[in-house]
Amino acid sequence: MKLSQPFFHLPVLFDVTRLQAEVAALPTEAWVSHPDSLPGNSAARLISAKGAETDSVHGQMLPTPWLKAMPYVRQVLAGFGVVWSRSRLMRLAPGAGVPEHADTNYHWHTRVRVHIPVFTNEAVRFHCDGQAVHMAAGEAWIFDNWRRHHVENGSGEARIHLVADTTGTAAFWQFATGQIPPRNQWRTLAFNPLANSQLLTETNERAPVMPAAEVQWLVDDLRAELTVAIDTPEARTRAQRFSLLLESFVQDWRQLCALHGTSGQGRAEFLRLIGAVHEASLPLANGLVMRANDIGALNVLERRVLQHLLADS
Repeated sequence: MKLSQPFFHLPVLFDVTRLQAEVAALPTEAWVSHPDSLPGNSAARLISAKGAETDSVHGQMLPTPWLKAMPYVRQVLAGFGVVWSRSRLMRLAPGAGVPEHADTNYHWHTRVRVHIPVFTNEAVRFHCDGQAVHMAAGEAWIFDNWRRHHVENGSGEARIHLVADTTGTAAFWQFATGQIPPRNQWRTLAFNPLANSQLLTETNERAPVMPAAEVQWLVDDLRAELTVAIDTPEARTRAQRFSLLLESFVQDWRQLCALHGTSGQGRAEFLRLIGAVHEASLPLANGLVMRANDIGALNVLERRVLQHLLADS
C-alpha cells in the first residue's frame, strides 16, 4: 500500500516481557522456512487460510493453533480493532537480512503490514526508500512497502517481529498516520488474564472473474506509475503504446463481463484476452518501470493484475 512517507510510528506500546514469554514458549515445530526460501528467514504462522499451515492469502483467515495458545498476542491484535489478513511471527537469524525489494503483488495493493518487534536490538535496521529506523521491542510501526525496502540484522541474536496484514479501518488510519502525541502520553496495552479476545479476520474468497471496475482501478494505478528507465524518444513511444494497450484491455474486459458476468461463464474467452494482452505487452515493456520503485512494468502487470483476474478453475 502506498503511504505518504516511508515510515509511521504508531503511538502505542506493548508489554515486551509478556510478548517475549509467549513467543519463546512456541515449540520448534511452529517455525517454518520463509515462503521464498530466503536464507536465515523463518516464520511461525498465526493467522492463515483456515488456520492451517499455509501461506495462501485467499480463503477464510483464522487463528492457527499457535496463536490460540498466545492470549496476549491475541489481545494485541484485537486491540487495533481491524480485520486481519495473513499474520505471522517473522524471524531473522543473526547476521541475516531481507534483500531489497518492493511488494508488487495484488495482496499488497490495499493492505499494510503492522510490525511489532518482540526480540530485537539496536543493530537491527529497517530501510525504506533511503530512510532507516530501528524498531524497538514493544513498539508498533507501518511502512510503505510499495517503495524499495530491506532489513539487516547486524547483531548476534535472532530478531523476531509480529507482522500482521490489514486494510485498516478509518479509525486505524487516523491513529496510525495522524499527529503523534508525546511518548509519555502513548497508551500501553497491559496483559489482561480475564480477556477473551475475539479477532476479526478476512473472508477473502476470490471471485471467479474479477469485476471490470476493479480491473480498471488496478490498471489505472499501474498506468499512473508508468515511466521509462532511460528517457529516449523510442522508450517514450513504447510507454505510450503500453499504456494504450492496457486501456484497450480494460475496455475489452468490461465487454466480456457485460456478456458473461463474473460468475465464471465464458472462461475460455477471458483466458484468451489475458493471453493476448500478455503477448502484446512483451515487446513493449523492456525498460518500462514504476516511478516509485523502478520495478519493471511487466512484473507489476503480471503479479498485480494478470495472475489474479480469474480464480483457479
